[in-house]
Amino acid sequence: MGWIVVKAAVASVALVLAASATVEAQAPAKDAPPAYGPAHGADFVIPDFQFRDGSRLAQLRIHYTTFGTPHRDASGRVDNAVLILHGTGGAGTSLVRPQFAGELFGPGQLLDDSKYFIILPDGIGHGKSSKPSDGLHMRFPHYGYSDMVEAQHELVQSLGITRLRLIMGTSMGCMQAFMWGETWPDQVQAMMPMACLPTQIVGRNRLWRRMIIQAIENDPAWMKGDYAAEPLEGLRAAEDITMIAGSAPHQMQKALDTPAKVDGFLNDNMNAALLGVLPDGGKTEPTDANDLIYALDASRDYDPSAHLEAIKAYVMWVNSADDFINPPELGIAQAMAPRIKNGTFVLLPIGPNTHGHGTHTWAVAWKDKLELLLKESADN
Repeated sequence: MGWIVVKAAVASVALVLAASATVEAQAPAKDAPPAYGPAHGADFVIPDFQFRDGSRLAQLRIHYTTFGTPHRDASGRVDNAVLILHGTGGAGTSLVRPQFAGELFGPGQLLDDSKYFIILPDGIGHGKSSKPSDGLHMRFPHYGYSDMVEAQHELVQSLGITRLRLIMGTSMGCMQAFMWGETWPDQVQAMMPMACLPTQIVGRNRLWRRMIIQAIENDPAWMKGDYAAEPLEGLRAAEDITMIAGSAPHQMQKALDTPAKVDGFLNDNMNAALLGVLPDGGKTEPTDANDLIYALDASRDYDPSAHLEAIKAYVMWVNSADDFINPPELGIAQAMAPRIKNGTFVLLPIGPNTHGHGTHTWAVAWKDKLELLLKESADN
């Protein structure tokens, strides 16, 4: 089977048949490749931020990382800004790794940081942005995707950017890219959402999220969020479910080809999630139970399905056929893509470059589609 493209143009719709983990790794790559950078980290603080449910936070901190510098056109407008949105449980820096940034940000590459101003924010509840584990625990405002997108928009405006050259998004970031395109259609030139569907989170996708939340909340050590030590049994179940949800069967069959390798993979993931110990002995932040509950629950207000026609940006939407979370047999993407007037949907076939849901982080699998998007949208 080849890859499948569903493309919608202004005047016609053409259907052309030709042909890991959901919760992103929390640690950035230890050493950014020397071909690009340096990275610049900063905090943007929004005073008295009001969430959609009416709750407020006196100071909402949004941490972000940038590469490159803004360029202004003849009218003084920044014309080279690229916003890249991470997945659930991750951070902007979780994409600063060889298979993503190393394939895109270097000299002569598609998002060469000597030409583009690249912004990687940590979403609310993630990375170094404000989150429950800062101290409020379950008293932290129950943010949703709409709150996360609003905070991202305020950050972008604070940087003097009125229109984004490109939004890229992986998993949760993919969903938020659709929300951006609908909410501020005149402020986005091109979009590349990867590994999601623009519809309400129901079915198996909601089920595995609820299973994780209930596993944590049913652990006696959780204590309604006011635990003295992490509820490890709940988190162990959460990691088990996460590994299956983000699994790539073909890759795993090749890489984990002995029982010992399977056991090693399981132990390595558990040690990283529960203890913050990486296979090479390095350290990362262990999973916080409340942060994880909030991150998974935040998708409850997501459903851009009614307003896809509002999107004006050129869209290159990429999913992979081995994605457990967004299975292609549902047919949702193929039915919805024609409603995006400048949209193209691509379903990548299972192959040596796909990694299940996590294919979104492996640029080698889809960077040719990004190149096409940048060319098609140049004059938009």
